[in-house]
Amino acid sequence: MTGAKAVFDETAQHYDEGRRTFLPCFDDFYGMVMKLLAFPPEAHIRVLDLGAGTGILSHMIAEAFPNARITLVDISSEMLKIARKRLGEGKRIRYMQADISLLAMPGEFDVVVSALAIHHLKDDEKHVLYGEVYKALGAGGVFVNAEQVLGPTAALEKRYDNMWLAEIVALGASKDDIAQARKRMAEDRPATLEVQLAWLREVGFRHVDCWYKNGRFAVFGGAVN
Repeated sequence: MTGAKAVFDETAQHYDEGRRTFLPCFDDFYGMVMKLLAFPPEAHIRVLDLGAGTGILSHMIAEAFPNARITLVDISSEMLKIARKRLGEGKRIRYMQADISLLAMPGEFDVVVSALAIHHLKDDEKHVLYGEVYKALGAGGVFVNAEQVLGPTAALEKRYDNMWLAEIVALGASKDDIAQARKRMAEDRPATLEVQLAWLREVGFRHVDCWYKNGRFAVFGGAVN
């Protein structure tokens, strides 16, 4: 993920500015992740956020679960600087700069989440990571991946891209904005939804399903026991 690190270090300061433009389904996408964390608000859950970036998802979780302990992992130190500004410091929050494809899981967790990060890994790395996530979850633990997926055919992938492009232009994306997004996307290695659901089942997850999908954006995952 060396190339991805360089790109996200470079773009970190402006990354959040276009999130709702470049993720047209932002509210539904992240909203579904939160719906799938079916714990009481007062629960003392242990959360691992893989590829946490600027902490958008971790911040949502921290606000919904004020007793949660959250570990944010990202390869980009510049992205984690933004996350620190968003979530602050304290016993509840831990930051780790690490490549998630090489990560030794830092403990046992009740929840592992990821948003728009794992698609930067090669397919074999994704598969291995899913197995490591499974082993890091305690009984009753859940994994939720809010991800960019590859179209199952070349024609559908092209349709996903055309749909996304039309939506972001309608939301005000300029030619320069789109060029910057394409630069980041050059590091993308998405896999199809179907193959990733199969990988989750192979490593042991139960109740594997896709809970939300809008073109190339999908929210899927599974549970332990």
